[in-house]
Amino acid sequence: MKVKPLQIGNKIARLPLIQGGMGVGVSLSRLAGAVAKAGGVGIISTAQIGFEEPDFAEDSKTANLRAMRQELEKARTIARDVDGKCPGLVGFNIMVATRDYEDYVRTAADAGADVIISGAGLPVDMPAYVKGTDTKIAPIVSSEKAARIILKRWDKRFHRTADFLVIEGAHAGGHLGFSKEQLEDIPSLDYDTEIQNIIALKQTYEEKYQTTIPVFVAGGMFTAKDAAHVMELGADGIQAATRFVATEECDASDAYKQAYVNAKKEDIEIVTSPVGMPGRAIKNAFIERMLAAPDKISHCFNCLKACNPATAPYCITQALINAVVGDLDNGLIFCGSRVGEITKITTVPKLMQELTV
Repeated sequence: MKVKPLQIGNKIARLPLIQGGMGVGVSLSRLAGAVAKAGGVGIISTAQIGFEEPDFAEDSKTANLRAMRQELEKARTIARDVDGKCPGLVGFNIMVATRDYEDYVRTAADAGADVIISGAGLPVDMPAYVKGTDTKIAPIVSSEKAARIILKRWDKRFHRTADFLVIEGAHAGGHLGFSKEQLEDIPSLDYDTEIQNIIALKQTYEEKYQTTIPVFVAGGMFTAKDAAHVMELGADGIQAATRFVATEECDASDAYKQAYVNAKKEDIEIVTSPVGMPGRAIKNAFIERMLAAPDKISHCFNCLKACNPATAPYCITQALINAVVGDLDNGLIFCGSRVGEITKITTVPKLMQELTV
């Protein structure tokens, strides 16, 4: 990647690299702060972020909103250099599928997050929730169609455009904007053309609003060569997530990180989330049980809007918490398609240098 500072409006990071948000509890203050300290954009996932708060089981929303402010401040403390300045930026990934999505976005902006990135749905009304703040916002899009819908809506209803864009391809982890059939036949997707079409589309809005809209490509970003390729297509940088799990600074348990190191290509499974969206995960005892028979949900944490505990095959909150704390046989371990290429635990500074050489 040709290293040049990233500028999003009046926000500047030393490196054009975003660390993708990963929940539950995989990317919190420790990882996001380390990334920002190294000059990138550190992203905290708000997905059940308050799972360690004492009142989480009784009132998960209150616990989550409180934890957001705490984690943001802790990340900023980690990121500050000896002069008290932060070489990078710190923000949040907030899924549109989150119940009470508006409250999470408003809390992030009120807390002073540098950026908010939203996917797992179309964040068509996000501009209203950050109005009057200095927080920069970006949708995650996987197609030109999705980008067109969002940018047109923001233009017509809010008279503004995106501050930056994240284009997420089919190699990404977590909830994905592709059908299961597409994910099982990725080579058939002409994704370079899709990226170029989205970049061409955003240029229309750059001209209208006399601004720049940096574009970051996510999904399968594993090497500096991958970054160089998408930048040749017109992107300004990359968003990487899976590789940041295998770092000393990642907030997940050592057992979770080791699952990434041990995983092979053949261990990857395309699963269906309780909200009906496909996702990519490491096959384990939990997935095998869920494929055989659904798990009875004894407590609902009210995490995702579209989840019905009466019909959901398992509780995704509990499955993700189990995984991140190290109870892997009872947990869901989301991952990107290239997790099998990870062979060791590294550090955030070393990884970022490797990705931006």
